[in-house]
Amino acid sequence: MGKPISQRELRNQSGEIMRSLDRGEAFTVTRNGVPVGELRPIRRQQFVATETVLGVFSHAPAVSDTFRDDVDRVVDQDATPRA
Repeated sequence: MGKPISQRELRNQSGEIMRSLDRGEAFTVTRNGVPVGELRPIRRQQFVATETVLGVFSHAPAVSDTFRDDVDRVVDQDATPRA
């Protein structure tokens, strides 16, 4: 959990809070002392080279056809882009 801040602090100090989020700080917003939400920085996406990913998964166990069939029965995995 992040640093507790009141609803009033969020309203009155929003600029400073946004700068703190940019620095990586997180907050728990409270109303009358009761936590009601969290504010936290969005994790930045990090590029990982294809070779690195392939290297990591090269030692992973194979996925069985039975497992694939089970997943396909339950999850719609249509790769067609949505309009």
